[in-house]
Amino acid sequence: MHNLQKDWIGSVAIAALGAGVITTFAVAQGQNPLVGLAITAFAAVSAVVIDHFL
Repeated sequence: MHNLQKDWIGSVAIAALGAGVITTFAVAQGQNPLVGLAITAFAAVSAVVIDHFL
C-alpha cells in the first residue's frame, strides 16, 4: 500500500532541516562546513530513500 502521491521535495526539505540542526552544531564546534553540508545531504537523501522503501 504505497502512497504514490508522496511529496519528495517536502520530504527532502524536512530531512535536511533535521540533519542541518545537528550539522550546524558540529560546524559551530569546529567541523569543516563542506563536510557538514555533505553529511546533511547524505542524511536527507538516506531518509527519503528509507521512507520510500518502508
